[in-house]
Amino acid sequence: MKNLTADELREAYLKFFESKGHAIISGASVIPENDPTVLFTTAGMHPLVPYLMGAMEHPAGKRLTDVQKCVRTGDIDEVGDAAHLTFFEMLGNWSLNDYFKREAIAWSFEFLTQHLGFRPEQLNVTVFRGEGKEGEPGYIPADDEAVEIWKAQGIPEERIFRLPREDNWWGPAGTTGPCGPDTEMFIDTGKEKCGADCRPGCHCGKYIEIWNDVFMQYNKNEEGKFVPLGRHNVDTGMGVERTICMMSGAPTVYDTEIFAPIMAAIDALRSKGYSSRQPAVDNQLSDDDVLKARRIIADHMRTATFILCDPKGGVKPGNVGANYVLRRLIRRAVRYARMLGIGEGFTVKLAEVICDKYNHVYPELKVNLQQCKLDLEAEEKRFNATLDKGEAMYKKVAEQLKLHGQSQISGKTAFKLYDTFGFPLEMTCEMAAKDGLQVDRAGFDEANRKHQELSRTTSAGSFKAGLQDNSAVVTRMHTATHLLHAALHKVLGPTALQKGSNITPERLRFDFTWPEKLTPEQIKAVEDLVNGWIREGIDVTKKLTTVEEAKSEGAMALFGSKYGDQVSLYTIGDISKEICCGPHVTNTSELGSFKIQKEQSSSAGVRRIKAVIGNLS
Repeated sequence: MKNLTADELREAYLKFFESKGHAIISGASVIPENDPTVLFTTAGMHPLVPYLMGAMEHPAGKRLTDVQKCVRTGDIDEVGDAAHLTFFEMLGNWSLNDYFKREAIAWSFEFLTQHLGFRPEQLNVTVFRGEGKEGEPGYIPADDEAVEIWKAQGIPEERIFRLPREDNWWGPAGTTGPCGPDTEMFIDTGKEKCGADCRPGCHCGKYIEIWNDVFMQYNKNEEGKFVPLGRHNVDTGMGVERTICMMSGAPTVYDTEIFAPIMAAIDALRSKGYSSRQPAVDNQLSDDDVLKARRIIADHMRTATFILCDPKGGVKPGNVGANYVLRRLIRRAVRYARMLGIGEGFTVKLAEVICDKYNHVYPELKVNLQQCKLDLEAEEKRFNATLDKGEAMYKKVAEQLKLHGQSQISGKTAFKLYDTFGFPLEMTCEMAAKDGLQVDRAGFDEANRKHQELSRTTSAGSFKAGLQDNSAVVTRMHTATHLLHAALHKVLGPTALQKGSNITPERLRFDFTWPEKLTPEQIKAVEDLVNGWIREGIDVTKKLTTVEEAKSEGAMALFGSKYGDQVSLYTIGDISKEICCGPHVTNTSELGSFKIQKEQSSSAGVRRIKAVIGNLS
C-alpha cells in the first residue's frame, strides 16, 4: 500500500471523484445549521440533509465530494486507546438521486486498491442480511444486489459478511422517513482471529473499518413498513485519520504524521516543566498512564481548537449543550496535563501548534486563533483554581484516612469534593488509586441523588417559576422574561439559554448561559427588541398539552423531568413558545416598557440581567 500524508490523501480522494463527475464542495461548520437534534456536525451527511431528502437541488449538481470536519463525543471516555477520536475529518462522495450501488461500490473498490494500494485480498466487506418476513410490517429484504456487485469486483463469498440491521443499516433519523442498507469495507490487518466468531465489526483489532457506503432507498412509513423511496441517494464516508494510520502501518492514529507535532509539543512542555505548578500524581504514573494522558490531551485540544476557531462561532466553554461539551474537553485536557507535570499556559501553546498544522487546509484557524487562545486561557485558569482547592481538600481527607487506618473515601465526602469544590469524581478516584485508597462510588451516586431531590423539594416550596407572588405586576414581569429570553436568542444566538429567574414586584432577575460580558450595543439591541414587541401588542396564548406535543411544535422545555403529564404551553406570536407554569398577561402591550438596569456575572459561564418594566400609560 502507499504511504500518503493527510494532505496527499485529501487531494487524491477529491481528484479521484472529480474525475468521476463529482463537484468538489467546501465542508461545512462543525456547528450544525438549523439542526436541534445534534450539538455538532457528527457526519459528512449532516450539512447535506436537505439535498439528500430532495427538499431542494444542490447548486453544484447531483454528484458531490468533500472533506467534512466532524465532532463526536459519545465515546469520549474511550479516547486514549488506539483509535478513538472526538474530532476527525471525513472524506465523502454523494449521489443525489443519480448513480447508485453499482457505481458507488466499484469506485470504492477502485480507489482503495488502485489509488491507495491496498491489496484486494486484504479487503473484507459487510452487507445487510435482511430482516423480518415478507408481507409483514418491518420486513426489509436482504441487500443481495450489493453482494453480487462485490462479487463482480472479485471479492469472494467468504469475505462478504451478511450482518443484521444494527451493523449495516442507516436511519431513519426519526420514527419515520428515508433510510436504507449500507455496505462497509474492512482491511484485514493480518492479526490472528480472536475466536471462531471473529469477523468484520469485531473489536479485537484484526479487521479495521475504512469506508462505508450508505444506500438511501426506502421510506419507513407510520405503519412501520419499509417501502421504496422513489429516489435513491448514496452517502459515503472514509475517515482521514484512520486511513492514514492503516496506510502508514502505525500502531495507532496517534503515531501518525497527523499527531506528530502535537505529541512532540506535549513532550516538550512536559520535559521543560512548563510552569511551577506541581501535579498531584506525576511521579507515580505508569507508562500506560502517560501514554493515555498524552493521547487525551492531544485529541481534546485538537477538538477544542477547531470548535473555538470555527467560522460560525458562538460556542464557548459553558454549562449546557455544546458549550458544556467544549468545557468538558478543555477541562479533561487540563486534568491530564497536570498529571504529566504540565501547568498553566499549555492550552494556548498547543492551539498554536494545531493551527500551524492545519491552517493551510482550514484558514479559519489562523483567522480566529487569537480569540481561541483567550478563551482557552480563561477556562484553563478557572479550572486550575478549582482543582487547586479540590486537591488541597482531597489531601486533607487522604491524610485523615491514613491516620486512622481507613482505606475508603466515603461517597458523601467524594460528593462534597465534587459539589462544593468542583472536583471531578474521576479525578478523586484516580488520586485515591495512586494513594492505595478506594472511593465509594455507589455512595457518591446516592449522595448526588439526595442532593437533586432536595433541590427539587426546595424549589417546589417557593412560588412557581421563581415568582415571589401572584400579583399583577409580578405577572407582567414574568411575561417580560419570556420576551427577554427570545431577544437574547435573537442577539446572542441559541446558546444563550435560561438558567434561572427570580421575580419580585420591584424587578426581574434572569440568569442565562453566556461566557462573557455583554457589550452596551448588545444590551441596547435586547432592550429595543423587547420594547418593540411590547409596542406591537402581541397576544399571549395558553393551551394545555403534553411535553412531547409541545416539543413537536418547537417549544422550549428547559427543565426536563420537572414537568408533569400535562403542561401549559405559552405562545407569544411567532416570538416565543415555552412550557411554563407561571402566570402571564394576555397581551404584550400590558407590560408598558422594559429597561435593563444591570448586566453582570452570576457564575462561571452564566450571566445575570436585572430589569424593570414601566408603568402602563
